[in-house]
Amino acid sequence: MFRRKLTALDYHNPGGFDSTDESQFRNCIVWLEDQKIRHYKIEERGNLRNIPSSEWPKAYQKYLQDLNCPFAGEERQEYEYGDNVEKYKNVQPLASNSNGDKPADPLVNLDSNSPDFKAGVTALANILKIQRHDDYLVMLKAIRILIQERLSPEAIAKASQNKEGIPVSLDKHMLGFDTGDATLNEAAQILRLLHIEELRELQTKINEAIVAVQAIIADPKTDHRLGKVGR
Repeated sequence: MFRRKLTALDYHNPGGFDSTDESQFRNCIVWLEDQKIRHYKIEERGNLRNIPSSEWPKAYQKYLQDLNCPFAGEERQEYEYGDNVEKYKNVQPLASNSNGDKPADPLVNLDSNSPDFKAGVTALANILKIQRHDDYLVMLKAIRILIQERLSPEAIAKASQNKEGIPVSLDKHMLGFDTGDATLNEAAQILRLLHIEELRELQTKINEAIVAVQAIIADPKTDHRLGKVGR
């Protein structure tokens, strides 16, 4: 039965797999997580990948708990639900002893090569007028940033607030030239102040765009052991 299931999963050696062999069993678990399940982020799989470690059983037990697996780590026999419906239908997941662990990033388990995924991201990008990118995950992150910063309830509430104007004394602002008409001079001063305000808003939007781009393409990871920043 193991052979048939592992063959369906494209396991590299389904015919020679022996679940009673500790090394083979551990390697199979790591392969399943790396290739099929992908519950953990890559950097979180270190303990599970440390196959020779005496602490591996603890890492495996925690892995089962994080997956909400209904079976304990000691149980390695095959489970055929159809043959044991009454036995397994009421089995409850193992109790998790994690202390407020952060939920896994949902982007980790997404298939970015799926046609449905690409079509959905493209549709959202078109609606939100976000520039296309070859990497659909990058586009998805850009969509997330825009929604968080512009379409969240807080952002909408802030944008809907009425902005009260600040009184400005035109006498304190020099025009720099004279039209020969006091009314035209005053109108020119007002236009100049409005232009300055538009330039300030443009600079703010440029700064926001720079920050958004940096959040998408930079995303540095710091390795304190190496004393440098980079992937």
